[in-house]
Parts: sequence; C-alpha cells; structure tokens
Amino acid sequence: MKIFKYLVTILSVLGAPAFAEGDLPVIRAAVLKIGTVNWELATIAQHGLDEKHGFTLEVQPYADNAATRIAVEGGQADMAVADWIWVARQRADGKDYVFLPYSRAVGGVVVPKDSPATSLRDLAGGKIGIAGGPLDKSWLILRAYARQEYGLDLKAETEQVFGAPPLIFKSALGGEYAGAINFWHFLAKMKSSGMRELISVETAGQALGLDPDMPLLGYYLKESFLADRHGLAQALFEASREAKELLRRSEDAWQAIRPLMNARSDAQFAQLKADWIAGIPERMPVDSTAANNFLALMADLGGEELVGKAATVPAGLFANVR
Repeated sequence: MKIFKYLVTILSVLGAPAFAEGDLPVIRAAVLKIGTVNWELATIAQHGLDEKHGFTLEVQPYADNAATRIAVEGGQADMAVADWIWVARQRADGKDYVFLPYSRAVGGVVVPKDSPATSLRDLAGGKIGIAGGPLDKSWLILRAYARQEYGLDLKAETEQVFGAPPLIFKSALGGEYAGAINFWHFLAKMKSSGMRELISVETAGQALGLDPDMPLLGYYLKESFLADRHGLAQALFEASREAKELLRRSEDAWQAIRPLMNARSDAQFAQLKADWIAGIPERMPVDSTAANNFLALMADLGGEELVGKAATVPAGLFANVR
C-alpha cells in the first residue's frame, strides 16, 4: 500500500498516467525516498520511456541504502543504485550483481565564502567535516591527492568530523569547519548558499591518473534476473540515456521534477540542475583498464575493509550495454 501511494504521488506530481497492465517485464527499483535517482526515474515514468523500450518500471521507496540493498538481495526488488566499487565487492563475494552506468557525479571540498584557503594544504590544522565514514571514497581520493601534490597527510594534519550528509551540510553552513566534504547534491546546495569549492574529487582524481569519465554510480541488478529477460539491460540503459538527454536539453523536464528536488531557492535549483547535468557520463563502455586503476587506488587507501576480495574488477561486473 505504501508503494502504491508513493507511485500515485510521484505520478500525480508529474502529471503522468498510471502504468497500464500488460505483458511487459517489470523492473522494481528500490530507491531512497529522497534520492536524486528519483529525478531520472520520474522522468522515465512521466514520458513513458520504460514502455517505449519494452518494460514497466515500478519504484519502491525505502528509508536508507541498507534497506534498498536488502530488498534486492532478498528478491523484493530487482534494482537499486550503488557505486561500482561496492558492487564489485559483492560480486567478488559470489553475488551475481551486474552494474549499469548511471552517473559520474562526485563530491569535493567546499570552504566558507570568506576562507583564505586556496588549496588543501591550507586546511592543515583545521577541522574537516566529512559525510560518511573514514572509508568515504571522496575523502580517500582527496587524501591521496594531498599526499601526492603537497606531501600532506590530511588525516594526521586535520581534525575530522564524520557525520550524515544533512548534518555536515548544516554544520558547514554554520561555519564550524575549515572545509567540508559532502555528497554532490548537498555540495550543490552549499555552493548556492555561498560556500566555495576548493577542489573537486574529479580534479583530484585526474591528478592521480584516474579517468574523469569513469562513472562511479550505477544501477545494479542480478545477472540471473537479466538472463531470463533477454535485452532488458539494454532497454533499461536506453530509457536511462533518453531521460538524461531530455533533462540535458529541456527546461520543462526540470520544472516537472522540481517538486522532487527539495530545492529551497531558485539558486539551489539552478546549481542542482547544473551539477546533475555535469555528472552525465559519456555513452561508451566502461574502460576496464581505468576501472582496475581506480580499484587499485581504493584497495591501497581503504584495504580489504573497503574492497573486500575484489583485488581486480570481477569478470562480468559491467553489463554488456552500448
């Protein structure tokens, strides 16, 4: 009943018709209630891009990421969103998960508007707020960058405060940190509120030799689920790409999903829109060499606690879509 009410709410907000019953295969997507993936999925639903490409999309909202993962593992849902490092770890542990690229949007470090800092080196001796925990991938990449560029051990030379993204957001706007690392959509709101980006994870990654076009986030599904439904992975990918292109060029498409974006001002809306579009990955197969380079860096920085048994990218991790 809760799922049905959620679908009705989303569709009524967007003015989209309810799905018609039929013989199309169904993909049940487990999502965070306020997750940014809802923007793309709602666009797919509003414009009938699922049925156009031969499937029916059903969205199931959950309170946290752990719940979405349990739903997929337990067969209550068919798809969720995660970064591919996590998916690789699960596949290395024997789960038959495959990954479809969704976004390359990543975080970064922002500082107060009046901060004199011009580089990470200037944060030494200060306090850094970090969304997530010590194994947050943005934090690890920025640590590696600071070590390479400045010989600076950010972990040793700063005080870290780890917390949930909304807490880091609020505390940073209150001036409690010399710098803050947060998820991309919280950073967009922080920048629209006057904070200044010191360096992005994308820039730091490029300096470390990582491929800036590597999509970190994606949809994951069970290989066994896709095997019984020939062509469904490509169909989902096509619907996703079409929704992205619509959002890239259409202001009306953004206005339709604005009620889902929790944008408290026109400035927040504009920044969220710009940063989401900037995170659209190129339409190309995932580069296995680039993926292994990224995984090797994560293993070096986070060890087995982060990557598990995935010493290299597991065969079959990336879905065969084009």
